[in-house]
Amino acid sequence: MSRRLATLFASGALALLATLAIASPAAAVTPAQKLSVLSSWTQTSASSYNAWNSARANQGAWAEYGFNWSTDYCSSSPDNPLGFTFNMSCYRHDFGYRNYKSVGQFPANKSQLDSALYEDLKRVCTRYNAVVRPACYSLAWTYYQAVSIFGSVAAVQQADIDRAAKMKADAERRAGVNS
Repeated sequence: MSRRLATLFASGALALLATLAIASPAAAVTPAQKLSVLSSWTQTSASSYNAWNSARANQGAWAEYGFNWSTDYCSSSPDNPLGFTFNMSCYRHDFGYRNYKSVGQFPANKSQLDSALYEDLKRVCTRYNAVVRPACYSLAWTYYQAVSIFGSVAAVQQADIDRAAKMKADAERRAGVNS
C-alpha cells in the first residue's frame, strides 16, 4: 500500500471512529457505578480523601455521574475554628450526605460519613504544633459528636469553641513559659 493511500486510510478510519463516538453516546453511568465511586470517596482513609479532593478539583471529568458538589462547609459552625482549617473536611462530609441521600442510601452510610469527617478533622489537627494540637482534637471530637448525634455541625455551641480556645491559650502560655 502506498504511503499516501495508507495516510488516507488512517485519516478515514479516524473520521469514522469520531463519527461513531458522536453517533453512539457512551453508556450512562449505572446506579451501581455511581455508588461505587461515591463509596470510594467517602471512606475514612487519607487516600479516599485525596481521591475525592482530586475529583473535586476536576468536577467536569465526573459530570456524567451527576454528583452534587454543593456545600455550606461547616454549616453555621465556624469553618476554621481558632484557625484550624476544618472547611474542606466539612465539604467532603456535605458531599457524602448530599449524594448518599440522592441515591437513597443515606441511613446505611451516615455513621461511615460521620467517621470519615472525624478522621479528616484529626488529620487536619496533625498539621498543627503539638502544643495546640489537643485543642484541635477537642474541636474535632466536638464536631464529630455534633454530626453523629444531630446530623449537623450546626449543633456546635459557642461554649465548645470557647473551651477549646482556653485550652489552646493555656497550652501556648505554658509553652512560652517552658521555652
